[in-house]
Parts: sequence; structure tokens; C-alpha cells
Amino acid sequence: MSLPLTGIRVLDLTRVLAGPFCTMILSDLGAEVIKVEIPGSGDDSRAFGPFLHNRSLYFLSINRGKKSISLNLKTQRGKDLLKELVKHSDILVENYRPGTMEKLGLGYDTLKELNPRLIYAASSGFGHSGPDSARPAYDILAQARGGIMSITGWEGLAPTRVGMSLGDITASLFTAIGINAALYHRESTGLGQKIDVSMLDSQVAILENALVRYQSEGSSPTPIGNRHPTIAPFQAYQGKDRYFVIAVGNDTLWQCFCKALERDDLLADPRFATNRLRTDNIDELNLILEPIFATRSSHEWLAVMETAGIPCAPINDVEAVMQDSQVLSRNMIVEVEDKLAGSVKIAGNPIKMSTVPESPTRAGVPEIGEHNHEVYSALLGLTPNEIKNTGK
Repeated sequence: MSLPLTGIRVLDLTRVLAGPFCTMILSDLGAEVIKVEIPGSGDDSRAFGPFLHNRSLYFLSINRGKKSISLNLKTQRGKDLLKELVKHSDILVENYRPGTMEKLGLGYDTLKELNPRLIYAASSGFGHSGPDSARPAYDILAQARGGIMSITGWEGLAPTRVGMSLGDITASLFTAIGINAALYHRESTGLGQKIDVSMLDSQVAILENALVRYQSEGSSPTPIGNRHPTIAPFQAYQGKDRYFVIAVGNDTLWQCFCKALERDDLLADPRFATNRLRTDNIDELNLILEPIFATRSSHEWLAVMETAGIPCAPINDVEAVMQDSQVLSRNMIVEVEDKLAGSVKIAGNPIKMSTVPESPTRAGVPEIGEHNHEVYSALLGLTPNEIKNTGK
């Protein structure tokens, strides 16, 4: 059974996270991903921790299953080779600062002349247009400028960065979506196109209801801890031992919730009669709920909530996530067998498709230039001696 992107070849000029995560998705869906790396040093993230037996697990987790060729794009020889590879490729993905590829003479306008079917995907901090296009960007800058940090954390405390690289990851997801849409468009037109995704744009796109709340309330939303801004009770509560979460998402669930707590009196309280009133009076409601939840362990309360049909969950740490029965049943923890690090567990593919068979393992990561002979010989017909000079 062939994977959805079987037969699609990707030239991956990206490094670190936003780009490599995108091409990892394409690889999991069947594309052949050829990672183009600087001779000698390769992707910067090869030097990022954590390490296991001198292998960067950061690099391993998002570059497994790809091929690697070494190529120096600062030389004319390197540029010429890339142009030849473009003729044999479907997609090129890069996450350089805007203008870099043009300075190298490898911008989209140049490459599309060599291959009109080429889909050129650029992921950058601020996009390929606008007054700040050329500014450098990192995840924390995107989270800050895009508004995410202003609504994350607790009231009165310092703004909080989301605990993973949300700026990079959202940009990578939108880039992968754009690439797949462009592949579909190419089927009817025969032509490729340029895709321009910015980390800042991606953060604005996921602000969810914050944009409309500002317009409705007349002031910018602020951090409110772990509760939902417009649904209540919909937050974390502390049991006798640890925190857990509940999500009373409508008035019917509220009735079930009160009965589960054996507090039918709350149903008659006018302050809590509707979701909007519960949200408006959440402080008063929590003064009632918090002492109740403190009387039993989180495990006990989760059992009570589940029996009553109330959406709820434990707050898992990473160890618990990796042992979660539902996570494991969905093949979301898979193994990479690496020649340096040994067996490493990483996240599986969350895109479940009837044409994508599940596997408990993933291919390992390539060394810099490991696939030079395979790629340069098969695609460009280079001799062994010519391949030796690709880094010059």
C-alpha cells in the first residue's frame, strides 16, 4: 500500500525546527525528503541538546527517515547542483531569512523557470512582505509579538511563554497544509507556486477567540490562569493530592455535574443558572468548588466525573504521557533505532489515514552527506569523483 505522498520528492533546505518539522510531516506521509546540509557542520540543531551517546535527540526527533546530502550553496558549483536537483524535485522548503535565497540567485522566480511545477515553500519569522520582513525571529519573539504570551499565565504575574515552541510548530503545520493544497492545485493546473508562511501570522491565526473578545469587551484579554475565558467551570482544580481538569461545556453538563457533587442546591442558585452567569461569577463558584475538591484525591474525583459523564482528565507529566494507554493504543510513541543513541522513543504520526499503515518504528537519522552517492548519482549522473567535490 503506497503512502499518500509516495513519489513526491522534497528538497529540504531548512534547519532547526519550523522547517524540519514540516518536512518530517511530509516524510511521514510518504514523501522522499532530501535534506540539504552545509558540508562538515550540517543543520545547526545537530549541536543542540539533549544528547545521548553524542547524538542530538533534538535533531533525531524531527529528522528521522530523511536523506542527507552535503552541498555548499555559497559556491557556484553548489548553486549549479541545487538548480539541477530542482529540475528533478516537486517541492523545495526553506526557512532562511527573506531575501537570502534571492541573494544566492536561488529565489523562487529563478527556480520556477527551471521547473514550472516546483512548489516553493518558505517559512520565516515575519513573512516575505511587510516592513519587518527581514527581521530575525525566534519562537519566543513570535509568541510575544503575536499576542500568545499576553494571554498565557496568571493574572498579575510575568507574561508566560507556552512550554513548547508554539511559534515554530504552528508555522510548520500551516506550511505543510499549504504544500498539500498546492500539490492538489498542481494536479489541475500543471503549475507549482510559492507558499509564504510566517511565524507571526501563524500566531495571530491561532488566537482563537481573543480577537473577537477584544472587540466585544473593548479591552485586550489578559491571563486568567488555567480556566477558559467564556465557559465555566472549565479549568484545573486541586484534589487532595494533585490537580486535574474538568470541562463543564454546557448547561446540561452543569446539571449532571451538580448531581455528581451531590450539590443540587447549586442548580437553584441564580448566580450559576447559565454558562454566561457561571463565567461572570466564576470567583464565587470557585469558592464553593475548591473546598469540595480538596476532600478527595484527584483519582477519586476523576472516577466520579467519568461516571457522571463529565469530561475530565488528569494533568499528565511527560512520563505519564508516554505511558498513557490511549496514547499507546494510537501508536503515538514509536521507536527509532539509532546507530549512536541506540533505541529512542519519539512521537508518532498523529495523522491517521486508511492508506497510511501504522508502524511501531521509524527509520534513523542520516549523517551529513550520507546519501550523496545515492542522490547525486541517481538523479544527476555524477561520477564518484564529481560527488567528492560537491562541498567545494
